[in-house]
Order: sequence, then structure tokens, then C-alpha cells
Amino acid sequence: MSKRDYYEVLGVSRTVTEVDLKIAFRKSAMQCHPDRHPGDREAEARFKELNEAYQCLCDPQKRAAYDRYGHAAFEQAGGVGGFSTEGFGASMADIFEDLFGDVMGRRSRSGGRERGSDLRYNMEITLDEAYHGKTASLNIPTSAACEACSGTGAKKGSKPKTCSTCGGMGRVRAQQGFFAIERTCPTCQGRGEIIDDPCPSCSGAGRKTVERELSVNVPPGVEDGTRIRLAGEGEAGLRGGPPGDLYIFLSVKPHPFFQRDGADLYCRVPISMVRAALGGEIQVHTLDGSEVTLKIPEGTQSGRQIKSRGKGMPTLRGRDHGDLHVQISVETPQKLTKRQKELLREFEEESSHDTHPEETGFFARMKDLFGG
Repeated sequence: MSKRDYYEVLGVSRTVTEVDLKIAFRKSAMQCHPDRHPGDREAEARFKELNEAYQCLCDPQKRAAYDRYGHAAFEQAGGVGGFSTEGFGASMADIFEDLFGDVMGRRSRSGGRERGSDLRYNMEITLDEAYHGKTASLNIPTSAACEACSGTGAKKGSKPKTCSTCGGMGRVRAQQGFFAIERTCPTCQGRGEIIDDPCPSCSGAGRKTVERELSVNVPPGVEDGTRIRLAGEGEAGLRGGPPGDLYIFLSVKPHPFFQRDGADLYCRVPISMVRAALGGEIQVHTLDGSEVTLKIPEGTQSGRQIKSRGKGMPTLRGRDHGDLHVQISVETPQKLTKRQKELLREFEEESSHDTHPEETGFFARMKDLFGG
């Protein structure tokens, strides 16, 4: 049975870029990877076909030869540049790890020691805590280096041996003509070391799951979504590898009175109709624990904003503060007594065009526009 065109297999054009080629392979390979379809021979065959096509087209020299001669360019080499489907499991795992390692949480290897994964912790704080800052104690379940083997994975009194197959490199290289294929060492699985006598405490992993208590400094002025990085406080690496980092993502709870926009705070304050008409003063509490006195001008309307400078949030990594914006809402009186109603009617009778200029002007303009 003749082979399908490699570009057709990957669903790309002959002018595809290296980046788009990788994306196309990743998308198709994830859909039919044998790990997702155990026992499905069609999925396994499809994955082999995708891998063979990608192995060829991702290499500039092989791609140039294929573009010129097609499949005939490799018929004398026993596969694509010496690549054979024998040892399928090892080569497929290597390709899958190279492409999807970051997505699946794997880390790069160095001398058999894998860097630990980064960890994420979501912390909720109040607006007051965001204003003043705080020091929080967290209990984080994570992996730490095994104390019994000091993180090596080998039983106490023994130590890992350098892999004789790859010489500790973790990868082996095969030469076929002018093509060279490099893949994960099948003996040590890319670790570069062999543990003959694994540590019984951690089963050779070099780390164990523990719960650690950490102290975190939340600086004043943090905003919703702020990320704090604690270097080296993530998951411990395998076999003594370096630890990952811990990232703390902050979310700020809604405040019952204040809304925040950057460093500025906004607050809605209702006042009586009389105070709005005659003017006066109001006291508003602030997040720094003090009160500010705001002057209400005579004839204040609903929606008017009064600003108090420097009474907003502190700026992160700075000494400045934002402003406090108080929006006035004039409250119409309810449940009036008979005498109160009489007084309001008397006030209405005494009112002139100057008393309610906005109302008078509005209806005058409407009358001019629509007539009578």
C-alpha cells in the first residue's frame, strides 16, 4: 500500500512554517495518541503515520529531500532518515514528551535530575488588607526532598550509577547516512542514571508529599489578580533536582461601601433633600481609619461627585495614594405626615423658575420641539 503525502497526513500546505507545522502535529497527535485510545489499532496506526510525517518535515534537510524526491528520497534508508517503527513505544514517548512536556507538567532534565513543578495558590484578601498589607501564614501541600536519601532516590549507603548506554547524557544518537536521529535513552529513560537499590522511603523518586507552612508578605496597594512569586518554594525536583516556584494569585473581596478603580476609591453617599438644597457637611469614614469632612454645596444634585485627595488606595511600590470620590445621591422623603405634606405644598407654591431651573428648562425645550 502506497504511503500518503506527508503534508496531507498533517493537514498542512507545502508552504507551512515550522511553527504551524508543530501546531498541526500537536493537535492531531493529541487526538489519536495511544494513551487516549488503549487497544485501538487504528489510532495507533494513525499516530505512527503522523509521527513519521512530522519526523520528516520538521527537519529542514529531510523536508528539502522530500519536497524534491517524495517518498523515494528515503526508500534506501529504511524509513525516514533511518527512523524505523521498531521500538515504537520509546520513540513515541520521546516525541510526545518533547511536544507536550510543558502542557503535561513535565520539566527539562539535567543529568537525570528533573526540576520540580511550579505550584499555584489562590489567596482571597479584603480591601482593608489590600490597603494596609498583611503577613499571611499558608499551609501548602507539596513535594519535598526525601530526607532518608537526601533527594537522590537511592537507598542510604548507595548512590545512583551513571547509565552505561548513554554515558549519563540521557539521550542516544543513531547515524544513518547523512541523517542523525537522537532520542531518549531506553535504558535510563532520559535520566542519565540508574538506581539499582531505590530508597524504600520514597520508592526512588527522591521526594515525598508533605505539608509546609510558609509566611507570605502581601504589600500595601495590591490589586485583584496580583501574582506573588516565591522562588524555590514549589514542588521538589526528582532525584535531587531543583525545586519549582510557588505562585500566589490574589483576589480582593468586594467591599460593602467602596469600589476600586486602580488607586482611586468610589463611594455612594445618600443625603436628605433638605441638606442637598441648603448645603452642609457630611463625615465619611476612610480605609486608613480616619474620617474626612466633605462640604455639600447649596443646591447639590444627585450624581455630583466630591473628591477627597489622597484618601484612596496606596500605590504598589510607591508612596502616593489615590483619591476618594464620593458620589452624592439625593434621597426623596417617604412616608410624610400630613403637616409635612402641607409644608411641601406651600414650598411648591412659593417656588419659581429659578428654584428648579433644570426641570423648567427641560419642559420648555420639549414644548419648543414638539409644540403646544
